[in-house]
Amino acid sequence: MTARQSDITPATGTTAATTGTVTAAPAASTVAPAPVTGIVGLGPTGEALLHLLHDAGHTVVAVDTDLDVLARVAGRLKATVAAGDGPDRPDVAFTADHTALGAAGLVVEAVQEDLAAKTEALGRITAVCPPGTPVLTTTAALPVTRLAIATGRPADVAGLRLFTPPIPGGPVEPVRTALTSPETAAAVDALVASAGLTPVAVGARPAADATALVLGFLNRAVILFDEGYATQHDIDTAMRLGCGLPAGPLETLDRIGLGTAHAALTELWRRTGDSAFEPAPLLSRMVAAGRLGRTTGEGFHTYDETGAVLGRPADGSGEPDGAPVRRVGVLGSGAMARGIAEVTATAGYPTVLVARDPEKAQRALDAVADSLTRGVRRGRVTVEAKASAGELLTGAHDMAALADCDLVIEAVAEDLDVKRAMFAALGGVCAPGTVLATTTSSLSVAACAEASGRPADVVGIHFFNPAPVMKLVELAHTDTVAPETLATAHAFCRTLGKTTVTCPDRTGFIVNSLLFPYLGAALALLERHDADIEETDHAIRSGFGYPMGPFALLDTIGLDVSLAIQNRLYECFRTPEYEPAAALDELVVAGLLGRKNGRGLRTTGARR
Repeated sequence: MTARQSDITPATGTTAATTGTVTAAPAASTVAPAPVTGIVGLGPTGEALLHLLHDAGHTVVAVDTDLDVLARVAGRLKATVAAGDGPDRPDVAFTADHTALGAAGLVVEAVQEDLAAKTEALGRITAVCPPGTPVLTTTAALPVTRLAIATGRPADVAGLRLFTPPIPGGPVEPVRTALTSPETAAAVDALVASAGLTPVAVGARPAADATALVLGFLNRAVILFDEGYATQHDIDTAMRLGCGLPAGPLETLDRIGLGTAHAALTELWRRTGDSAFEPAPLLSRMVAAGRLGRTTGEGFHTYDETGAVLGRPADGSGEPDGAPVRRVGVLGSGAMARGIAEVTATAGYPTVLVARDPEKAQRALDAVADSLTRGVRRGRVTVEAKASAGELLTGAHDMAALADCDLVIEAVAEDLDVKRAMFAALGGVCAPGTVLATTTSSLSVAACAEASGRPADVVGIHFFNPAPVMKLVELAHTDTVAPETLATAHAFCRTLGKTTVTCPDRTGFIVNSLLFPYLGAALALLERHDADIEETDHAIRSGFGYPMGPFALLDTIGLDVSLAIQNRLYECFRTPEYEPAAALDELVVAGLLGRKNGRGLRTTGARR
């Protein structure tokens, strides 16, 4: 049975509260009334809370002073209910009249993140709600104590710190002040549990640091998109798959609300003077045009009436198949070369791995065999696939072994002179039309292409480490690459089970150009006496759902590797966001390299 759509009442010229549409669950001697909860402010956070509480069986009074917002949110809720198949749900009354909140047993304020706006909203709530009614503010960074005192009823006020609009099972930090009554504190806990949210303990300072780091990262993604470097879908896919984020940066902005993000960035810029927080011009233009993201149906993506993304391209859709690839060559014997060879052989391609000498080639094959054995133990690889890959993968130490390959992937040291020498040799050894790929993410693909003497055949195929596990491949093209070469590379990566994103040849491509300014900003926090590495990482993980915080990620990548990448980015762009933090250079000089030697920002003692 579907929910009764007639119970979801949009505001019209008269308010829903005065037309008697706020009703509890059906009356019966054995059925308790559904709790009545008020929500003031139907932006992204308020609307998300509305859905959670509605699904949890709350009768909701939803208040917003903008009638267009009321109608839009009511329409989306009705569409969502119509698309579902569940039991009858309680009523939702949409109104612009705050007096309708008098019937609520608890009210959540979710207006924009602005001290004056929240103070006004809380004042209007407490003016109509009886003393003792719990009132919760959803502020992420404003002082809850100050807001509570301004109401004149601080015992009734507590906070819900939400880093992004809530989702089922998502994180929330209940915030109690020194003045919050036990009854209000208990009401906060009950609401969190009823809404199906997960309570986390973060703290004001780590939450503020985490929010600033993420907002700076999101702002840079807007700038990258505005430059025309990559599509919004490719930027989001690259960061989601390349860094394990729960959503891409542009989709995250659409969920947060572009107006909300713009206001938060503006406040950070005003307070810190840091140009990283100056809202991207495109973000400002979109806010001015009313393109506010998911809440208005149009932002960086377009959304249907239920809030689902429209027009998300399937991987490889509309792309030509390219030339067939029958045999693959991998040049190199390090971790990346071994991982790529494992991927191609497991995908069914006869693969030859070429190292500098027979011993290195054999050690590489042995390492691949060990990796496949671990894959079988973990259920990632079948016994049959392991046996087949072992038969398909061979080793060599003479580049002549690459002569009959249709596609060759160079994965040698990240040194341009070394790579150019390899491509010069490949240009002479490989047959015309063979696709020649480099795995670099920070060096010039064009320089490798020029050295080969056949630039139309050269493309960048940047696998992420570990290649057998990571789904993403960044496909970087030069101005000289032939369309057939690019099509072949696309189709080949799809057969490996990888998702490709496409971008022009430029230092950093998508992922590193966005990731390392974020990591650099985290390192800059070390200059502050009250910064806490563990707490900041915890805030990023718990609040935003990232798989690890920036300091743990730096240790995982390697501080020396991070320094080298940042140096290359800074040499190329010469802009402040890419300049390595002084602390990073000092850490590397001191021998603190991260997990690789057990000594880094968060790792000490024996190697892990």
